[in-house]
Amino acid sequence: MKMSFGKRSRVLIVDDSAFMRKVLHSIIAADPGLEVCGEARDGRDAVTQAEALKPDVISMDINMPHVDGLQATEIIMSSNPRPILIVSSESREGAEVTLKALQLGAIDFVAKPSGGVDLDLSSVKEEIWRKLKMAAKVRVVRTATRSRVPQEGVSSATRPESAPASFGQSTQNGGTVQAPGQSRGGKFPIVVVASSTGGPATLMKFVPYFPKDFPGAVVVVQHMPGNFTALFSKQLAEVSRIRVKEAEAGELIVSGQLYVCPGSHHLRISPNGRVSLDDGPRIGGYRPCADVTMESAAEYAGALTIGVVLTGMGNDGAKGVQAVRAAGGISLAQDESTAVIFGMPQEAIATGAVDQTLPMESIYRGIEKRVLFICGAARVGAL
Repeated sequence: MKMSFGKRSRVLIVDDSAFMRKVLHSIIAADPGLEVCGEARDGRDAVTQAEALKPDVISMDINMPHVDGLQATEIIMSSNPRPILIVSSESREGAEVTLKALQLGAIDFVAKPSGGVDLDLSSVKEEIWRKLKMAAKVRVVRTATRSRVPQEGVSSATRPESAPASFGQSTQNGGTVQAPGQSRGGKFPIVVVASSTGGPATLMKFVPYFPKDFPGAVVVVQHMPGNFTALFSKQLAEVSRIRVKEAEAGELIVSGQLYVCPGSHHLRISPNGRVSLDDGPRIGGYRPCADVTMESAAEYAGALTIGVVLTGMGNDGAKGVQAVRAAGGISLAQDESTAVIFGMPQEAIATGAVDQTLPMESIYRGIEKRVLFICGAARVGAL
């Protein structure tokens, strides 16, 4: 959804309160880059209006009668995708509903201040303006209804397309490869995944590709408020085969485990292979910063490091993939056709340190191919 310079973004306001719709209308209309194209009083009305008006962006409340904001987001993003910004008091009071909305494809959220009066909402007007205009420029990606990935013993028919039941199950010659998962010195592949805007929905689709017996560790650095990542880890675990947890300071990085970096901290892998968490200032504008995680992983694991840069705004990961390249590892980036926002992958690619640019559904295969190479090299003492 590329916009020409000077064009105002058309906003559909969805809120069950006539007063709040009026307040939002006055705030949005006050920005010369935005205009209100319609209003909806509940989720059912939102679905109808989104189809009829085709707005550039939707301001969506959560707690509404008949069809709530989560249901409306799921319907719109699966049938008539439009960029959605959640504007709700629920975003402040409970992270769970906001996180669900992000997983269903919403771009971002603004928490209504307590009380919801005109003065209070005006206090976040600049945030509303900024996030609506950012969301309006986002590439809309159709998101399917979330579904639980089956555990062992369940048919693979509903697994992500091409996802293996176990590591190395399918190879070009049709055989099965059993990977040892460790090279000399007891180290194993470490995959660092960087993502930001659009990341929650993308990760809910991407993480299930990793099989239970993946012979390496995965560290996910998602730009997300600190009070979201513990819950996000649990929800990722519900749809994943690989074990998932929020990373804890001092714990040993082990193979077959996916770690989610706490949103309030930077994560580094220490020289002895343990998690080091740092709640210091933002680095390069980010906390958590994926660059520092990739750099520490490259220093620890060297050629066993794999960097992955997924959807997101900004340039986090660009320095990290250079460190991975310098250490002898490889990096993969999500392509423009499947990224909600191509900013982070594009910046990483521009460094020249990205080995492959792939659609989201092909990235795991790229990781698997590299891990198989690592395991083969380890057998002959090359790593």
